[in-house]
Amino acid sequence: MTSVLDLAPVIPVVVLDDAADAVPLARALVAGGLPAIEVTLRTPAALDSIRAIAAEVPGAVVGAGTVLTPGAVTASVAAGARFLVSPGWTETLLTAMRDSGVPFLPGVSTTSEVVALLERGVTEMKFFPAEAAGGRPYLKSLAGPLPDARFCPTGGITLASAPEYLALPNVRCVGGTWLLPADALASKDWARVETLAREAAALGGKHGA
Repeated sequence: MTSVLDLAPVIPVVVLDDAADAVPLARALVAGGLPAIEVTLRTPAALDSIRAIAAEVPGAVVGAGTVLTPGAVTASVAAGARFLVSPGWTETLLTAMRDSGVPFLPGVSTTSEVVALLERGVTEMKFFPAEAAGGRPYLKSLAGPLPDARFCPTGGITLASAPEYLALPNVRCVGGTWLLPADALASKDWARVETLAREAAALGGKHGA
């Protein structure tokens, strides 16, 4: 896998309280055409969820999100994470993600952070929190002076706004939570999740699917 950004137009951002939901949820997302799944390390069930998806859902490319420490990098990769996503970065965290051997998206929200990563040879980044940090106009303004940076904006993006982000030359995919409404998770309505995933996958002109 050369790039997280090229897997699908939308990377679902998943917060799981019960690892038992991980496999059916992942199967629904994959069936809907979204193989890349970011499981955030915000709950105690996260690592078990990553482990279960990695072991039982062959079509899924599961990654870890909200990666904040070198320890989290190690634990995520050991659990089977095939990519890493952080909301921000430090030298220590960046080194750990580089050394992990899997693709990673360090988070940025300012021009200086983007320039600092480009200096270090990193061209693929998460733009977070996308809407709060300036959204589509901000990213559009970065395309001219920083053409080598490519982004996966995440945070406040919806099915309606996703196409506007994906139309930007420096955006390859977006991260989204709208695919996983709380009531659908609570009722284990995996068919609805698959339908929402299919709608999101249809946005992907840059991915050919």
